[in-house]
Amino acid sequence: MGETISITLAPDTLRAVRASVEAGEYASVDALLDEAVHALQRQRREDAERLDVIRARIRRSIDDPRPPLSLEEVRAHIDALHAETVRAHRDAAP
Repeated sequence: MGETISITLAPDTLRAVRASVEAGEYASVDALLDEAVHALQRQRREDAERLDVIRARIRRSIDDPRPPLSLEEVRAHIDALHAETVRAHRDAAP
């Protein structure tokens, strides 16, 4: 059995909670809040994982021993990727 707490919700949030319970989407306010907290925890884990991936990519980039590209080289590479994408879309069109 869980602990009983008291919370204050904004009127529109309370209306949404009650409407979801009354519509039968949740068995109770407790069930709705339990699912909401689990969803929040899941989202935070996923956000942390994405952030870890981004940090790892940044670290690999910083640690990359290759010399940096010039602005012209970057533009040429982007232009080539764009042209390749345009060709792929054109070829895939019915």
